[in-house]
Amino acid sequence: MYAIIETGGKQYRAEQGHVIRVEKLPAGKGESVTFDKVLMLNYDSEVKIGNPYVEGCNVEGKVVSQGREKKILVFKFKRKKNYRRKQGHRQPYTEVLINSISM
Repeated sequence: MYAIIETGGKQYRAEQGHVIRVEKLPAGKGESVTFDKVLMLNYDSEVKIGNPYVEGCNVEGKVVSQGREKKILVFKFKRKKNYRRKQGHRQPYTEVLINSISM
């Protein structure tokens, strides 16, 4: 059984017992989180597709850790104009262990 959930403007595939890395959530380590924006639910070869969300379905998980991705470099450059700008960015994330998918 798996569900497609929406959080942080992105979509993720959530299966029970798996860890997913989502956009940063305002929850501490060990706290439980609930995702109620379920777009699709697949169980026992039966598929429920929401319009836009599946009614009465949610995904529960527990925050494993908070962290930041590897640094990416943003480099702006214009030739012949002596214009160069270098900037780094690290995107924050939250790792969530999926405990249950309820219908």
